[in-house]
Amino acid sequence: MKDKVLKILTENLDSYVSGEEITSKLNISMTELVDSVQALRDDGYPVNFSPRQGYCLPETTNLILPYQLNKNLETEYIGHEIHYFNEVDSTNNVAKKMAEEGASEGTLIIAESQSSGRGRRGKKWISPEGGVWMTIILRPDIHPSEAPQLTLVTGVAVAETLKKECGLDVGIKWPNDILIGEKKVCGILTEASANADTLDYIVAGIGIDLNIDVELFPPDLREGATSLKAELEREIQSAELVQKFLVNFENIYNEFKDGKFPEILKKWRRFSTTIGTYVEVHKRGQTVKGEAVGINKDGVLILELEDGSLLKVMAGECVHVKNREPF
Repeated sequence: MKDKVLKILTENLDSYVSGEEITSKLNISMTELVDSVQALRDDGYPVNFSPRQGYCLPETTNLILPYQLNKNLETEYIGHEIHYFNEVDSTNNVAKKMAEEGASEGTLIIAESQSSGRGRRGKKWISPEGGVWMTIILRPDIHPSEAPQLTLVTGVAVAETLKKECGLDVGIKWPNDILIGEKKVCGILTEASANADTLDYIVAGIGIDLNIDVELFPPDLREGATSLKAELEREIQSAELVQKFLVNFENIYNEFKDGKFPEILKKWRRFSTTIGTYVEVHKRGQTVKGEAVGINKDGVLILELEDGSLLKVMAGECVHVKNREPF
């Protein structure tokens, strides 16, 4: 019932609708209306109430609410089904549960904050209000071995969006960090459900530090992080930027499904801040060091070690080593 109430409020956005009009249209009691409005508020919708005028959903808000994302959204399927939360433990966790229950491709899970956001290798990702924390459910017809390519596809979509819409000089640090200068502004975490030969689904999680005060981050994270608000010195319209990203992502994802990953990889390489840099890659308790000389068609990082040999690195935490001349 709350969805039907929301539809009426959305159709009359920024205008009051009397309780009598809503109950009459939906053939419900006033108690059911009050309960539905409270449920919407629990979901994060800022529904206003006036004893004289009734109920109103204001348009002037910088929350990432579904009615704002749906308004003039120019995608064919990405983001057409939206599940919005004020707070979740992790949008990826919610997305995986929904994917297991049969949620369609393109379903978007978005939250104002995460209590247990995760990066690669289980590292905690600080996810306060003011950021964009979202996950898209994908069901591409590909072999499971190709699933890691979706991390690079998503990275290109984010980088292109921030460059075009914000005018920022952004780069990508292999495999999943979007940087402004040497500071991280976005992290990507893709997770797949598959067996040896069949891919069931992939969830692509994206966390963007949008209107966040980085000074509120813990000291150990503050130095290496930034936000769009800090870089542009103004607040960003969250829903509008997410809409632009969803359109860009759908276009690039469709190219990927059409077998055009090599072309997408060329774009990734142009954004790369890792290729040509001396790096340390930490994985499974070990650290390998070398110059990042390239990335192959599967998205695997290629390091040249000090003895001149080449090493392929499929996964790990990559650290750019400053003030270190390539050998």
